[in-house]
Amino acid sequence: MIIIMQAQASEREIDKIKDSIISLGCEVNEYQNQNHRILGLLGDTSKINIDLLKGNRSIDKIVYVNEPYKKVNRLFHPEDTIIKVLDKTIGKDHIAIIAGPCSVESEEQILEIGKEVKDAGASFLRGGAFKPRTSPYSFQGIGDSALDYLKKARDIIGLPIVSELMSVHMLDRFVEDVDIIQVGTRNMQNYDLLKELGRIDKPILLKRGLSATIEEFLMAAEYIMLGGNENIILCERGIRTFENYTRNTLDLSAIPIIKKKSHLPIIVDPSHATGLWWLVEPLAKAAIAVGADGIMIEVHNNPSKALCDGNQSIKTERFASLMKSLKEIARIENRIL
Repeated sequence: MIIIMQAQASEREIDKIKDSIISLGCEVNEYQNQNHRILGLLGDTSKINIDLLKGNRSIDKIVYVNEPYKKVNRLFHPEDTIIKVLDKTIGKDHIAIIAGPCSVESEEQILEIGKEVKDAGASFLRGGAFKPRTSPYSFQGIGDSALDYLKKARDIIGLPIVSELMSVHMLDRFVEDVDIIQVGTRNMQNYDLLKELGRIDKPILLKRGLSATIEEFLMAAEYIMLGGNENIILCERGIRTFENYTRNTLDLSAIPIIKKKSHLPIIVDPSHATGLWWLVEPLAKAAIAVGADGIMIEVHNNPSKALCDGNQSIKTERFASLMKSLKEIARIENRIL
């Protein structure tokens, strides 16, 4: 339930309403824009006397929220959430470009790729330290040393770093060393992990699950927000369908749908969505055109020898060319890249 207060409602009147609702066991989330104060009610609202509220002249409108997600709901927070990471911004007018290898392979590799993607205009450097793979025999990442290499790359190159957390046991290390903690598709519904991420003050990049509906995706974000961490970036990375030509099926329609339903920024990962390097560029362009707040692209200096996902990685020179096109699309959409 949402209570929209009259513009002229006094602080005393608003506090009185809030206190009465809290006394009934509900949580009140307050949001203020230029015209209204909005009170978002969470919990069992059945004890609230709706008729009494409707008779209060300080209240402009009462809106019932039918969706199961509340905190991520745009009704609770009408304006777009903007995530700030060091000197970078994600959301609203700002488009973020996250680029780098699927997996960190060596210090030299991440430094070389990092410098080239920064020169091309990337705003974040990505790199996997721990890799969840379908086969236990596949390359699993080089672990702790990869985080050391990423930190060194950040210090030298100046780009904030993004890496995937697989286990709550590594959370303290990631909080200390990583600028944006990524939750992979296989962990989207790892609720114990999501709850722990809700207790920290660090941006979370949450990827959509393999077969997750949009509602399930937003409910996963709700778990994090319920713990108090509101710094969430959603990521559409394709879903599993009957089509097997591509690795997954990129659901571009999810972008405008989620932006209508939620205030959280959403980016697109065309690399994992397609699994094919030559499809990354057209779908990255399409993602910006439909309103995505960013793109995550796998870039490698030698894809044919990559230890992980070389087929979906583009070379650094192609990334530089793509950035020029993306900047033009952003300019047409009156956004900043």
